[in-house]
Amino acid sequence: MEYRFRGSTVATALAAATVGAVISVAVTGTAGQGQAPRSAETPDGRPNFNGVWQANNEAHWDLEAHEARAGMVMQQGVYPYEFSTVPAAPVVALGAAAGVPGSLGVVGGDGRIPYRPDALRIKQENSANWIDRDPELKCYLPGIPRAMYMPYPFQIVQGADKIQMTFGFSNAARVIHLNDVTGPPDYTYMGHSVGRWEGDTLVVEVTEFNGRTWFDRAGNFHSTALHLTERFSPMTPDAIWYEVTITDPETFTEPWTMAMALYRRLEPNATVLDYPCIEFTEEFMYGHLRREQLVKRWEGETMIVDITRKVPPGDRLHEWYRR
Repeated sequence: MEYRFRGSTVATALAAATVGAVISVAVTGTAGQGQAPRSAETPDGRPNFNGVWQANNEAHWDLEAHEARAGMVMQQGVYPYEFSTVPAAPVVALGAAAGVPGSLGVVGGDGRIPYRPDALRIKQENSANWIDRDPELKCYLPGIPRAMYMPYPFQIVQGADKIQMTFGFSNAARVIHLNDVTGPPDYTYMGHSVGRWEGDTLVVEVTEFNGRTWFDRAGNFHSTALHLTERFSPMTPDAIWYEVTITDPETFTEPWTMAMALYRRLEPNATVLDYPCIEFTEEFMYGHLRREQLVKRWEGETMIVDITRKVPPGDRLHEWYRR
C-alpha cells in the first residue's frame, strides 16, 4: 500500500520516535544510592536551585486535560473504517510511540486556554497537521515555557547576578538576568529573561519571542507578543513549584496560567547530555537532494512510502475483514 506525504511528514514522525528514545541522563554508582545532602540555601541566603531537574507530567503532549488517544494526525479510514477517521500512516508506523498519554492538565482556571476565535482555528489546524508543523519535531529550539516540561532533564547553575539553564534537547540554553539589562537585538526562540527575587520565590519576566515555537504537541501556540511571568517557588529542597502566567493579546482573550512541580534528579552524578537532534532530521529536511533515495521515491516535495503491514499467518480477524 502506498501513501503520499509532504516531505515534512514521515521523517519528522521518525524523528519524534527518536526523541522519545533518547537517554538524557547518565547515572553511575550503586542503584538506590542518592546524592549527598545539599544545602537548602546558597551562600547569599537564596533557595538553592543548583542541580538537574525534570518535570514529571504530560504537558509536553497537551497542556489541557485530555484522555489517552492515538497520534493526533488522522486521515479518512478505509474498509471497514471508511466512515470514520483513523491515525495517519506515519502514526500507524510508529505504533504506541506516537500515542498521547492521558492527563488532568496543567492549565489553571477552568482548564481551557482562552483563545481568540481566529487563533483557535489556527490551533485546531496545527493539531490536525502536527507532524508537518510542530517545530519540536524539526529540532528547532523549544522555547520557554515548553523547554521546562519536555520529558528530558535540564540543569540550573545559580549565581548571584545570573542563573543559567541548559537543556539537552537541541542544545538549548537560557540565561536569567537578575539585573535589568538591555534586551537582545532581535526576537529569539528562547526569549529574553529578566528575574528578581520576591522572598524565596524567583520571578522571571520573559519577552522578545519570535513566535515560532509551540507550547506542546497539541498545536497550542503564541505570537511575538507573548509575555511570560514565571514563578519558581521552593516546595522542598528537591522540588520546585513552577507557575507561569501567559499574556498574548494577539492570540488569547485574557492572561492564563499553568502550574506544575519540577523535581530534582537524585541519581549520583546525574547530568544533562547533549541531544543535537538536528542530525536525526536531516533526511526529512534534505533527503530529497540525495542521489540515491532512502525512501521509496520523491515526487517534488512529496515522499512516497510503502507502509504495507505484514499480517501473521492465521490471523482470523484479518481474514474476516478481507472477505
